[in-house]
Amino acid sequence: VLIASVAMWSTNVFAQGGGTPAAGDKKAGDAKAGDAKAGDAKAGDAAAGGAGGAAAGGAAAGDQAAAPSGGDYNVRLKQLEARVNELKERIFRSKARLNLLKETVLHGVIAGSRAIIKHKNEMGSSFRLVKLVYAVDGAQIFSKTDDSGSLDDKRDFQVFNGSIVPGNHTITVQMVFRGHGYGIFSYLKGYRFRVRSSHTFTAGEGRQTAITVRAFEKGNITTELKDRPAIKFETNLFKVGKKQ
Repeated sequence: VLIASVAMWSTNVFAQGGGTPAAGDKKAGDAKAGDAKAGDAKAGDAAAGGAGGAAAGGAAAGDQAAAPSGGDYNVRLKQLEARVNELKERIFRSKARLNLLKETVLHGVIAGSRAIIKHKNEMGSSFRLVKLVYAVDGAQIFSKTDDSGSLDDKRDFQVFNGSIVPGNHTITVQMVFRGHGYGIFSYLKGYRFRVRSSHTFTAGEGRQTAITVRAFEKGNITTELKDRPAIKFETNLFKVGKKQ
């Protein structure tokens, strides 16, 4: 009986001892699981913080790109100045080419052809010439404005006489007349009559081309004053050196 009691007591002690470590292991496992969850939570916070920081950094970078710095403005200003200087240079070269063309056409760089342009004013007493402009191939060769009447007094004079490049050329003439009258016709002084005309001629090699430009009144007494001023061109060819 004593032996059986000791055996039963030993069995209970070992049974209780075996249960205790199992419970301790369970508690340790639960603690580890909690630590793991806490780690996951910290990792989530870190990820959120990283994403938020990246977003904030991207926004800051966008603001910095949207607002150019002082250095960018200086670069753009220098580029603009360079473009302006380039345009000025191109304009200068264009003017130089135009002057060269004018010199070639009007002053006989290429010899062998000559042009003489004469102006004749055949308008009546109701008109006074106050402005006269002549141009050859777009280059102005004569221009005068005078309200005193001295321009109108020159009824016949030479506008141009010089060498010219052989080939086709165009004369353009502009005239402005002021009305003239006395007594009941004094109101005509307040009127201006403008007329413009062009003429193309051919300058032959070794030839002299004489062009006479006439200002005249067209129509008759019933024609209105504003329709009377007109221009006509007369062209004659001669050998160079021959007197007209």
